Amino acid sequence: MTDETLPTDSAPSVTGPVQVAVMPLLDHLSELRNRVFKAILAVLVASGVGWFAATRVRNYLLDQLPGHKAQVLGPGDAFFIQIKISLTIGVILAMPVLLYQLWAFIAPGLTPAERRTIRPWIPLALLLFAIGVGIAYLVLPFAIAFLLGFTDNQLVNGIAATPYFDFVTTLFLAFGLIMEFPIVLFGLSLVGIISSAWLSKNRRMLILGIAAFSAIITPGGDLVSPTVLGVTMYILLELTRIAIKRSGR
Repeated sequence: MTDETLPTDSAPSVTGPVQVAVMPLLDHLSELRNRVFKAILAVLVASGVGWFAATRVRNYLLDQLPGHKAQVLGPGDAFFIQIKISLTIGVILAMPVLLYQLWAFIAPGLTPAERRTIRPWIPLALLLFAIGVGIAYLVLPFAIAFLLGFTDNQLVNGIAATPYFDFVTTLFLAFGLIMEFPIVLFGLSLVGIISSAWLSKNRRMLILGIAAFSAIITPGGDLVSPTVLGVTMYILLELTRIAIKRSGR
């Protein structure tokens, strides 16, 4: 009797822990897949809307150039430029959905107190992204004027369309996404990695890092874009430090 019951008694101890350990991970990965799918779908739908505005946006961006024209070098360049502008518009328009999907994914893992603390930052993240895009919009004419100021009768300004629109779309998305860094700082303060005192103590190092990062991340190599981006990031850094300090961290 003892030999017959041993296998049935030992079975739960082998299979039970495996099910408990594997199922939550599978559920987590399934949730991540669903959130990523919804985010991509939102960008594609918004890009479809952006397709109808892409020509108008393209013409506005070309108006920033002398002669209001740029040259395409391949038969498919104009088509891919249209797609690139549409996708950029799509990311901008879909940002509320992207932020919601990110929040819906991380919120279940937070405590109620942490959710209450972070929730107001979600609409703020959307506002910061819009501010970044707006700053890029204002900076663009000055950045182009600075860069083209080095052309002359021998170094002729004959801009190719593809590199130009690569520069513009990267500028807009870079400014928009980088403006989200206060959210990252506040999140790091919640988990105890940084504090307002640490930010004050390392202010000089952070300013140097902002200056280097702004120079590297902005396309084109002009002085206007990294200067404006760096000053904006520093202002947001100080505002975030104050917010962290008021939260008691």
